[in-house]
Amino acid sequence: MGVPLYQAKAEFFKTLGHPARIRILELLSEREYAVHELLENITIEPSNLSQQLAVLRRASLVVSHRQGGEVTYSISTPEVRDLLLAARAILTGLLHVQEDEATSAPASDPPR
Repeated sequence: MGVPLYQAKAEFFKTLGHPARIRILELLSEREYAVHELLENITIEPSNLSQQLAVLRRASLVVSHRQGGEVTYSISTPEVRDLLLAARAILTGLLHVQEDEATSAPASDPPR
C-alpha cells in the first residue's frame, strides 16, 4: 500500500524547508541555469549547492541535463513555480494581517 497523501505532503514540504533550496527553485522558475550561474546567484559553497540540487532532484522538483560540458537545471513542472507564487501571496497576506493587528491593537495601560 502507498504512503498516505498527508504523509507525502509532509515529506514534500520538508524538502522545501531549506532557504537554499527555495532560492534555487525561485531562480529556476525564471529560466534554466547552469551550475556555475546558480553559484553566482546563491552564496553557498559548491559542495553545498550540489547537495541541495541532489535533494531537489530526488524529490523530482528539478531536472538536469548536460549541455556541452555543463550541467543545466530547470524546474520539473510549472506547478513548482505556481507553488512558490502561492507561498509568496500567502506570506504577503499574513504580513499585512500582522501589520493591521499591530496598528489596531490598543495601547497598553501605563504601569502603575
